[in-house]
Amino acid sequence: MEQSGVNQSKLPADATNFLVIRRGSARRSVIPLSPGEILTIGRANSNRVVIPDAKCSRQHCEVFSSGGRWLVRDLGSRNGVLVDGERIDGEVALKHGDLLTIGACEAEFTNTAPEGSIYVGGSIDVGQGATFDIIERKSGTRYDKPPATDTSTRTKPGLNELYLLARSMAEAASTVSLAERALEGIFASSSASLGAVLLVTSEGEKVGADDLEYVATMSRKAGETPSASRYLSEIVLEDHEALLARDLSKNESLALRDSLSLISADSAICAPIRHQGRVLGLIHLYAVKEGRSLETDDLEFALAVADQFGVALENVKRREALQQGLSKAELLANDLRQQLEVETELVGNSSQMNDLRSKVGRIAPTDATVLIRGESGVGKELVARAVHFNSHRRDQAFVCVNCAALSESLLESELFGHEKGSFTGAVGQKVGKFEQADRGTLFLDEVGEMSPEVQSKFLRVLEGHPYERVGGSKPIQVDVRVVTATNRNLEAAVKEGKFRQDLYFRLQVLELFVPPLRKHPDDIPVISSHFLERTAARSRIKCTGFTNEAVEVLREYHWPGNVRELKNVIERSAILSDNELLTADDIRLQNFERPTPLADHQLFAGLDDRVEQMPSKPLAPSSDDTQGIWKKVINQELSLDQLENQYITATLDRLGWNKSAAARQLGIERTTLDRKLKKYGITKPD
Repeated sequence: MEQSGVNQSKLPADATNFLVIRRGSARRSVIPLSPGEILTIGRANSNRVVIPDAKCSRQHCEVFSSGGRWLVRDLGSRNGVLVDGERIDGEVALKHGDLLTIGACEAEFTNTAPEGSIYVGGSIDVGQGATFDIIERKSGTRYDKPPATDTSTRTKPGLNELYLLARSMAEAASTVSLAERALEGIFASSSASLGAVLLVTSEGEKVGADDLEYVATMSRKAGETPSASRYLSEIVLEDHEALLARDLSKNESLALRDSLSLISADSAICAPIRHQGRVLGLIHLYAVKEGRSLETDDLEFALAVADQFGVALENVKRREALQQGLSKAELLANDLRQQLEVETELVGNSSQMNDLRSKVGRIAPTDATVLIRGESGVGKELVARAVHFNSHRRDQAFVCVNCAALSESLLESELFGHEKGSFTGAVGQKVGKFEQADRGTLFLDEVGEMSPEVQSKFLRVLEGHPYERVGGSKPIQVDVRVVTATNRNLEAAVKEGKFRQDLYFRLQVLELFVPPLRKHPDDIPVISSHFLERTAARSRIKCTGFTNEAVEVLREYHWPGNVRELKNVIERSAILSDNELLTADDIRLQNFERPTPLADHQLFAGLDDRVEQMPSKPLAPSSDDTQGIWKKVINQELSLDQLENQYITATLDRLGWNKSAAARQLGIERTTLDRKLKKYGITKPD
């Protein structure tokens, strides 16, 4: 059935070919083709033949004559043109009987006029039965233009509502919330009774109805679930224009009625959600037959809201991505914080460790500066973490800086930051460790290695003064608790002029001394078990404990590297062992002697010659000779390990390295002597 208003005429005198348009089994129109004319076919109303089909592009194809032949040309349509079932590329010459497939329609090219045909001139619309009307299309709205500056001019209808709705949409925290706010605003300003927001899920350049996903729906009638028209979606996704359609309920097209069967709508609006040339989704609105139909003003308002939606959607996606990243970072930070808190546990039950824990418990709640002293490897950073995580700053940052690992210029930049271009290589602004530790704790290890210039600036910050980044002039004020550590003799450095005396007194507000491992050997089994448990969990090994002989080996070793060395020994032994319980043979120790203030040959000069004269019983205090020996030893502040090492060596040398005789002389078992020889690395000279 031709549309009303279509011109019907007799066969033109110069018509030698015909195009017979069919849809289904019914013949719709016969179009005579006159030489020199161009017949355009597509979905847009500007074509000679209008095919209202979502599979048909706005400008789909054209049939024209050239050189005495009739040809068909595809105009870059999405679904293409088929000639006798084959998709064409470019121009193809037509011959009698060729069948063109364009969307859901077929057009037969023939040179014989069908009998009893009504020939159509002008434009025709190849619809099936009564069709709905697309009343208007919009690519822009009146809201895109700024309002008139004339105060006497009345504000454009809906502008205030659009402004308030845009503010509400900008505050949406999620995509769902944004879609719901958009529908609520449109419903408040239109007669729409059903609505839906669908967003594109595909990242491809061309998207179809299958790439859409429902985000939010709304109905004025409780319990009613809107179903968006797939047909309208296809049209808007291709054209990128909003449309207003009427008389939907009269349409007999299966393609349209299948998608609208649940809503019984009379009019509809479909607006694209656009951003930077891309369609991100669609807004569907429907009005039922009982209510007022949707109008052109509703179309403009819906498109304006859709455009605001596109901008707000990108912002929401960025916020959601940032929130997801922030949540992951917070989870990671919490995991790391929990690990750090576990690692701040001061393991050991000796009186020295109990005293250290007691002092940490008293010092941590204050904000006083703490100086931690002790040999290398005793765990000064562990104590600093214990101070931080037992203070009111525990939820803030704990930042570490090793002063000995950086040059003077790099240390200053690391602590205080620098501005872009302040020195060669400063390609951007850098935030210093003081700023990173604001409201938290800054731990400076090896603080005795600071240069005098950095010490001066560091002292000012400790005294509460603001500072500037390297190359900057803006004063920066921070709230940081400073905890420092050193294994150097700061008092000697002050006397030598290598360390500022005023800085020394500022750091020495509270002092914590971490004892070396040899001073609390009773803690070695407990600490070893702690390290073995952590190594087993991390490396998935089967070691669960130690034999008594292995524990004895660990207790008798002098541990020059302290807890750090013990940790490495346990980890190495556990990984390389095949035993469930580590044995004495599994414990792999280093043959390092503890450094002494003087070389052994200087410290014990003449001792070997006097061993023979030393009585086997305890030395009498009145012995002038032995008193002189012990006085020399005491003056050099020797440890018992050092003294035992030299005494065993001298005894073995005197007895010609007869180990049994030496064990009797020393009053110990032969096996104990062997372990001590292994412990101190004593070997028989050549």
